[in-house]
Amino acid sequence: MTRRLLLSYLSLAALVLLCLEIPLGFVYSRGERERVVNAAKDEAESVSAYAALSLAAGRAERDLPERVVHCAQRIGGKVVIVDASGAPLATSHRLDVGMSGTLAARPGIAAALRGTSTVDVRTSRIGGVEYLSVAAPVGQEARPVGAVWLTVPTRMVHERVHHVWLLLALGGLAVLTAVAVVGFAFARWAGRPIRELEDATHELAEGGGRFTPVTITKGPPEVRSLAAAFNHTAARFAHLLSSQRAFAGEASHQLKTPLAALRLRLENLEPDVAARARGSLTAAVTETDRLARMVEHLLAMARLEEHAAIPATVDLGAVCAERHRTWQPLFAKEDVSLVLFAGSVGPVLAVPGAVEQIMDNLLSNALRASPAGSTVTIELRLQAPPRRALRDSRPGWVDLHVTDEGPGMTEEQRARAFDRFWRAPGAPKGGTGLGLALVQRLAHASGGEATLRAAATGGLDVVIRLPSARPQGEGGGPGGERPRRPRREAPALPA
Repeated sequence: MTRRLLLSYLSLAALVLLCLEIPLGFVYSRGERERVVNAAKDEAESVSAYAALSLAAGRAERDLPERVVHCAQRIGGKVVIVDASGAPLATSHRLDVGMSGTLAARPGIAAALRGTSTVDVRTSRIGGVEYLSVAAPVGQEARPVGAVWLTVPTRMVHERVHHVWLLLALGGLAVLTAVAVVGFAFARWAGRPIRELEDATHELAEGGGRFTPVTITKGPPEVRSLAAAFNHTAARFAHLLSSQRAFAGEASHQLKTPLAALRLRLENLEPDVAARARGSLTAAVTETDRLARMVEHLLAMARLEEHAAIPATVDLGAVCAERHRTWQPLFAKEDVSLVLFAGSVGPVLAVPGAVEQIMDNLLSNALRASPAGSTVTIELRLQAPPRRALRDSRPGWVDLHVTDEGPGMTEEQRARAFDRFWRAPGAPKGGTGLGLALVQRLAHASGGEATLRAAATGGLDVVIRLPSARPQGEGGGPGGERPRRPRREAPALPA
């Protein structure tokens, strides 16, 4: 805002200066030209009158040479007096032989010998005088007895005009500098309430609901109204965040404990339940476990929305290997092979703990959907962007694929799979409908994306794309070392 206000002040000041200084410069140039022309005409008339008196008194040969030399020195130009036939009577400088015979043919002198005064002025592009000559008749205009031809150099006029233009430019620059200083101070003062609102907004965004109320007594009425609306909105937002935080903290204790007690009571009832009711008891225990997992997922999503963590560098290959070792016994128990294709993909950027939660949810879903004797594959692939320059340092992407050989999903089902509490028709029991929603939120929080694809084996291929923490030119992409082929971990033997 400060820059825009300052730019508007400078633009208005520059426009006013241009509208004032350019006409002033041209007016001064025209005035200087007229002053020089009038001075030359006055000087020519003075010499003409003196020459007429000298000719009438018969002292022309004695007085006129001294007079024209003195006049030429005073004006810094040249003066020539000719008689009625055009022959030179007195000159302030030596004339060439050819020039002496052609004086009467010059337009100005010829007009003066006919009784007409002439002025020849040529101007430059900026209005300064470039060339000036004045011719005046000597004696009566009806019957002149000679003519005076006066030429004035115009270099000094040029210098004066250029000096004035330079002064006008320097004056305009000084005015713009003063306007910039004063305008910057005024813009800072006018934008101070907006900056306070901006600081309060950043504090609200980064402080988890904590903010300092903005003073509503500064600035114009519109800014004060905006500050009041911001304080009201921020207070409500802080109250909502604190309520959500309190709910997450209380629910983690108030819900988990009754669910654990309920499951314990159901297990204690097992010896006293008849054989025909064992199925219902098992179903009740299963639903209790499902409710407990649902509560854990809801709390995890609430904590994720509450704390916007900053992505950090994570060794994706090491995390996948660790989760592979952890889940392998569970897959072997269900007669499902869990295979890991690990490669040199380098570190990625992810929210701390996000990759572990993503892997646990994806492997849990894959285990429930995979029939006995099938295989679940974990694969890492480096997706580098196309190379556009020799030193292109843009980061690439790392794709984490978890592929199963289960029933898969239709295109419409894959489009809804990330909705909360949505479960595909015919999905195995025990799911909560929150696992994929949590996976997508964790991927987005890490700067990545989660997508579902149809696997070539007929199952589902879940792709988690995360930004690579290694620049493109450091190897593992174009311009660097070629990525090594992924290695295959030996699958666990079926139990």
